[in-house]
Amino acid sequence: MFAVALAFFAAVGLPLNEAAAQARPKLIRDAETENLLRDYIRPILKVAGLTQQNVDVVLIGDKSFNAFVADGKRIFINVGALMDAETPNQIIGVLAHEIGHISAGHLVRMREQIAGAQTMAIAAMLLAGAGVAAGAAAGASSNAVSGAAAGAMTAPQEMIRRSLLSYQRGQELEADRLAVKYLTATQQSAKGMLETFERFQSDQLFLSQRVDPYLLSHPMARERIAALEQLAKASPYYNTKDPPELQARHDLMRAKLVGFMERPDGVARRYPPTDTSLAAQYARAISAYRFGNVNESIVKIDALIARQPNNPYFIELKGQALLEAGRAGQAVAPLQQAVRMTNGNPLIRAMLGQALVESGNPAHTDEAIRELSFATQRDPNSAIAWRSLATAYGRKGDLANADLASAQGYMAAGEFRTGQELAARARQRFKPGTPGWLKADDILNFKPPAATAQR
Repeated sequence: MFAVALAFFAAVGLPLNEAAAQARPKLIRDAETENLLRDYIRPILKVAGLTQQNVDVVLIGDKSFNAFVADGKRIFINVGALMDAETPNQIIGVLAHEIGHISAGHLVRMREQIAGAQTMAIAAMLLAGAGVAAGAAAGASSNAVSGAAAGAMTAPQEMIRRSLLSYQRGQELEADRLAVKYLTATQQSAKGMLETFERFQSDQLFLSQRVDPYLLSHPMARERIAALEQLAKASPYYNTKDPPELQARHDLMRAKLVGFMERPDGVARRYPPTDTSLAAQYARAISAYRFGNVNESIVKIDALIARQPNNPYFIELKGQALLEAGRAGQAVAPLQQAVRMTNGNPLIRAMLGQALVESGNPAHTDEAIRELSFATQRDPNSAIAWRSLATAYGRKGDLANADLASAQGYMAAGEFRTGQELAARARQRFKPGTPGWLKADDILNFKPPAATAQR
């Protein structure tokens, strides 16, 4: 299931207007991509001692290359990074770097530095203000006092900013060292990480002549890459290659993202007609269903299934194409098969539940509730799943659970005011003290957190 939703990890608790909503990053949910990324980070988390923290990788629908951590449990990565990375090792290196930030507690330490800087800023401005006042009392001209005020206020702020950036550069170097340590401990190469950094160096060389190096949020490229290269080449696993089966999965993931994120001409540039690989066929099949005739896309998807009949994500794609084409009844069978083949992946179960609801067949309502209840328990962040569950409960006449599911759907989408209004209505329908009443009450008492990002 490839789905897009608005992110709300930095929300402040009120519904956003249309312009603000458009400015929010879009999150991508996809079972195939998320499962692969979990496989990438699992051994790294183990050697970093973070297996109990349930660290997740969250996909952002941005085609630029970037990754960052926002807390101790989530690594955010742009789909552009996955689309550009030619090997698993290149992405694993990036993820290992971000895990280094989590392991070293950089986010907490940066917050402490910021808190200290705020105190410094207040003190500096008070001292600067006192100096300006003294100048005025001594009879300096108004222009001179004004200029002195601007300089006095700016200088300490600039010093504080440089201090924070210097601290952050130290964190980046520490995360690099930890990443190489984790890669070596898992018998993986840091070459992919080095290749990624070298690419960024070539992109940034033209900037180094005219940008104050203290304003860069990372160390100067040459210094950082030289240190990383020394560490990477010291590893006995520097020349270790990715396993062929992992490379094949990586290629399919990239193709899938290209198919969903690019227009047909962009797909054709990445995968020209001469490319007959499975990945190229995957990208074209996705592009065909998004921009062409659904019947044509089903032919292409069936060809994929013929080549790899045990690939659940090809079968899932067939169900998704049919569902989004308004053929929900036909989507049920392939989605049921994909659910079985993935041991009940919650994202695919959510899409199956949606297909069961949208099929309009009353006989499917109970099955839809079972599938969607399981999916939302395992993955409570799917707004579509919650709303489909609300529809199913509504058809059964269970208005209390329908309102509660609707409330959770709006909360998952970041529309907190609407979610809490529905939760209030749901709480009135439930008997006090029951599980539904307590959940509705929790929603009413929820205060959205603000997040700070560590890149």
